[in-house]
Amino acid sequence: MLVTAGVVAWQAAERHLYALPFFGPATAAPSGPAWPLTGVPADAVPDRPALAVKIENSVAARPQTGLDGADVVWEQVVEGGITRFVAVYHSALPPDVGPVRSIRPMDPAIAAPLGGLLAFSGGVPSYITAARDAGLQVLSQDTGADGFSRTSTRSAPHNVYAVPQTLVDQADAAHRAAPGVQFHHAAGGPPTAVATGRPATSLDLTLSGVSHPRWAWSAADGRWLRSEGSAPAVEADGRRMGAANVVVLRVDVVATEARDPAGNPVPETILTGTGRALVASGGHAVEATWSKPGTGDRVSLTGADGDPVTLAPGTTWIELVPNGGGAVVTG
Repeated sequence: MLVTAGVVAWQAAERHLYALPFFGPATAAPSGPAWPLTGVPADAVPDRPALAVKIENSVAARPQTGLDGADVVWEQVVEGGITRFVAVYHSALPPDVGPVRSIRPMDPAIAAPLGGLLAFSGGVPSYITAARDAGLQVLSQDTGADGFSRTSTRSAPHNVYAVPQTLVDQADAAHRAAPGVQFHHAAGGPPTAVATGRPATSLDLTLSGVSHPRWAWSAADGRWLRSEGSAPAVEADGRRMGAANVVVLRVDVVATEARDPAGNPVPETILTGTGRALVASGGHAVEATWSKPGTGDRVSLTGADGDPVTLAPGTTWIELVPNGGGAVVTG
């Protein structure tokens, strides 16, 4: 890991983010600029793009580096039932992130609404073409993009890491703008889950037969803490992973014609249309409906009253739980 002034700035940004108070009913949110992906107040939002990076989540990839520093993380089922992440960075850039892995067919629909960069280690040519066609600038390790390297402390293919700042510095003229707001964040009052939802201190999810992420609300930390099954999910430096919001989208997952080296079909998560959702913020959860008309459209969350669902300011993890074989249990 690089030890530079950038690391110090990154650690200071993390302390600021985790120290933010939870916006309860009697607390007014500050007015003025806010980071578009987190709703956290900002002195000014720089004109830099969002960076989406494909991060591995097999057992051999853990613990990951820089994953907890993302503004938004999407978890998706890939071949063999394991999961991978699309980690989106904008408000702060960790010194390095990884392990970085290859693109999958649903990644363009995840990243396209951001209008920025999608970084990965390679993949099926048609998936890469789809990402470009969706308006993204792609940066791939296997084609020689700057910012990727292999570490000697892990075996291939679990050893590709990337430096986010170097990736962002490669943005072309068409991909340098800041992303638009992706979700509504509460301002001047509690998020929807706290205002109209029910108390919930745990979320036990089944994404596949081998993937069982769990989330537990920590009032002391003011955020949801993640576990992989019964094991706490931690960064490479030992810090616990967590988020201000956990958004569960129930989705259809279909098999494609592509196969991995073991012969498993590569699944595709269908991310256009509508479906059921669960939004967890502040130790509460609320049922919702998600909708996404097209690849380039952001996901909208709507409550039973027809109003947009608001999130707590801070980081968000989005769990793509299959309608077939997946499960969501709140406690």
